[in-house]
Amino acid sequence: MNSLLKILCDGYFHSGEELGRLLGISRAAVWKQIQKIEQMGLDVKSHRGCGYCLMTELELFDKNTLIHSLSQTSGSLIKELRIESSVSSTNDLVRHAAERDDATGLIVLAEQQTAGRGRRGRQWVSPFGRNIYLSLGWGFDGGVQVLEGLSLAVGVAVRRAIKSCGVDGLMFKWPNDLFLENKKVGGILLEILGDPSGFCQVVVGVGINLGMSDKNGKLIDQPWTDIRSVSGQPVSRNGLAAAIIAEMMALLANFHEVGFEAYREEWLQSDINADKKISLLLMNKTIQGIARGVDESGALKLEVGEEIKLFSGGEISVRSAG
Repeated sequence: MNSLLKILCDGYFHSGEELGRLLGISRAAVWKQIQKIEQMGLDVKSHRGCGYCLMTELELFDKNTLIHSLSQTSGSLIKELRIESSVSSTNDLVRHAAERDDATGLIVLAEQQTAGRGRRGRQWVSPFGRNIYLSLGWGFDGGVQVLEGLSLAVGVAVRRAIKSCGVDGLMFKWPNDLFLENKKVGGILLEILGDPSGFCQVVVGVGINLGMSDKNGKLIDQPWTDIRSVSGQPVSRNGLAAAIIAEMMALLANFHEVGFEAYREEWLQSDINADKKISLLLMNKTIQGIARGVDESGALKLEVGEEIKLFSGGEISVRSAG
């Protein structure tokens, strides 16, 4: 089906006979694939005498384009780059690989996720061919202590990647939400496997709204935006994915040496809640205070009365309270 989509991506009409000849299948088989494409939420126009035309702007991930966009240094760190059409979630695939073997350097991109998720099991809306759904695996010696602040550092890496594609102004909402123009544009999900005090692996999931449609956006339960809307100009899906991969490779290769401290100042400069009154929703209580940034480990600093209290990630949600 992706072969058919690659032909239709040019935005022109193609007859069923032409498509069948190019794909080596019958016209009836072409029609069945067209039906499946429509079921994925893509708009295909059919016109008697003209054939089929994809009305939805679409840029599929292309492995050769991605690899050629990476530097030799970044490329050498990649163990395997997989591009999937539709998966439950990219994190699932990398986590399953990590459960079997060392998944360091494994990268999975998907055109669509059927069960994409954010923190606390929330649904991550993942329509076909619209956005960035990316996960990668990396191994660390020294246990989970080495990973302190990693999710925040990943945010900084993503911010750099997006800026390199011409879009500035990305802000962070602790612990791992990404905002543009005060609306959510992406998020980060980390999952850790292995020995808490020895060798462990982390699965880093990154979801970015690149070109979300209004129809799909209605499924999101908070104000949202996407990169192309903010940019006002074309932003390549492959280009953005390659930029994120390059920044992530540089981050993960050196994080065990430099830690979050190397990224902390940049994170603080883009803290969307800096010096604002917020509420922390914990498992069984709510705490209000003034957000005062994060410490060297990435823990949130909350001013409650005259005291600074520290909160680490996990089952904590942050809400504006002012």
